[in-house]
Amino acid sequence: MSDHRSRFLQLALRADALRFGEFTLKSGRTSPYFFNAGLFNSGATLSALAACYADALDAAGAAGAIGTFDLLFGPAYKGIPLATALACEYARRGRDLPVAFNRKEAKAHGEGGTLIGAPLAGRRVLVVDDVITAGTAIREALAIITGAGGTVAGIVIALDRQEVVDPATSRRSASQTVAAEHGLPVVAVATLDDLLGYAGGDPRLASERERLLAYRAAYGSGAGG
Repeated sequence: MSDHRSRFLQLALRADALRFGEFTLKSGRTSPYFFNAGLFNSGATLSALAACYADALDAAGAAGAIGTFDLLFGPAYKGIPLATALACEYARRGRDLPVAFNRKEAKAHGEGGTLIGAPLAGRRVLVVDDVITAGTAIREALAIITGAGGTVAGIVIALDRQEVVDPATSRRSASQTVAAEHGLPVVAVATLDDLLGYAGGDPRLASERERLLAYRAAYGSGAGG
């Protein structure tokens, strides 16, 4: 497993952002694990997380899996601190990227509107978020970006659950569906497959691995990514 993936999983476990147990998802499924990026809630954890994002993007770029981008966009709400932290990480590495994000409700006073930060027009925009669940929030972000004159260059997320949205209609995962529908690369810092590999090397997670395997057998996309 590459370094950024193992670092991310270790960080998520330390921050309690990755938990094991029984969790009811919005879909109604009972999942043996849950990921909550909101628990990366300190400067140190956000900085370490941003470094994992940047390394994942560097690896994807070197492999030709994602093209160039010149603006970071964080969808409200969890994408906002993620895009901001990633911009700070890139600045630390010598690359100063503009950042933008949206608000859920249009502001009727001051500058108004729903967009905050750098203008999107003419930019190649990378969307930065935590997960893609059903894809609804990501699709909204893509519409906002194109509506403001930007071009979406790709999407980066922290964890790809590699889970089908509706097994009756498709065996694609949510991220695969978004990628196919919009012709966009989706880069994940880590995936469920990575989590399974990590759990296989840690005796403390051996019992969790069996439950993860059973969940993947029931709901996994079966195609990776």
